[in-house]
Amino acid sequence: MLFIGIDLGTSAVKLLLSDSKGNILKTVSREYPLMFPKPGWSEQDPYLWWEACRDGMKELLDGFDASDVAGIGSGGQMHGLVALDKDDKVIRPAILWNDGRTSDEVDYLNDVIGKKRLSELTANIAFAGFTAPKILWMKKNEIENFRRISKIMLPKDYINYRLTGVHCCDYSDASGMLLLDVKNRCWSDEMLEICGVRKDQMPALYESYEVVGTLKAEVARELGLPQSVKVVAGAGDNAAAAVGTGTVGEGRCNISLGTSGTVFISSDNFSVDPTMPCMPLPTQTGASI
Repeated sequence: MLFIGIDLGTSAVKLLLSDSKGNILKTVSREYPLMFPKPGWSEQDPYLWWEACRDGMKELLDGFDASDVAGIGSGGQMHGLVALDKDDKVIRPAILWNDGRTSDEVDYLNDVIGKKRLSELTANIAFAGFTAPKILWMKKNEIENFRRISKIMLPKDYINYRLTGVHCCDYSDASGMLLLDVKNRCWSDEMLEICGVRKDQMPALYESYEVVGTLKAEVARELGLPQSVKVVAGAGDNAAAAVGTGTVGEGRCNISLGTSGTVFISSDNFSVDPTMPCMPLPTQTGASI
């Protein structure tokens, strides 16, 4: 059996083909542009992510028997706001994790709602990169677009949607939205109300290893893959990297220096540091930072 891994980065998607023993057989990378429409803003067109993944998978499978592919898993950049309308069309370019337009919204959440209350609701406080401030910005500055929202998604989850037709999100990625009740592993009703969002506008939540669906018929035909290929929920890039580096269990740590810098400390038990984000790891133990 063969398996495809997708890493949806900020500047490029990296695709990997492995066998059932974890041996890497081939890798492919496809770049896409960033848009900076105003100082401090950072956006991308989600359609370009899908085109890069689709075309990259065709290249990845060249020379291999595509009928042997059994599963696909995605990880990638966190926090970005992907807004879909009732026809699942992208409403506006995704507002990315490194976008800095939401200072007013962050101040409102931290100072008016309050850091203590945010921490109680989500095990986090507000940062400019998180998704909830982006939703509030859109509600204030693009009200017509905001009213069109039928589904709110994250970048790698948009790829899973294009593969399966399922609106899904895993717990690790959802924890970076400031909308997830991390302790109870569900969407926070109070945070959704604060942002003016209904629960039916949010994707279904899955563990990272859970199968969310199989390939849509048209995708399977285009890629030459069996429609039976299973697609798992995947993980946010930092959570996936934690597992890959063995940062699982009590008191382990990794440091990632890439487009952003992260110090990641894992714990066996849920706890809240009111100055730091908390993220469920993509393991059955539910370890968190």
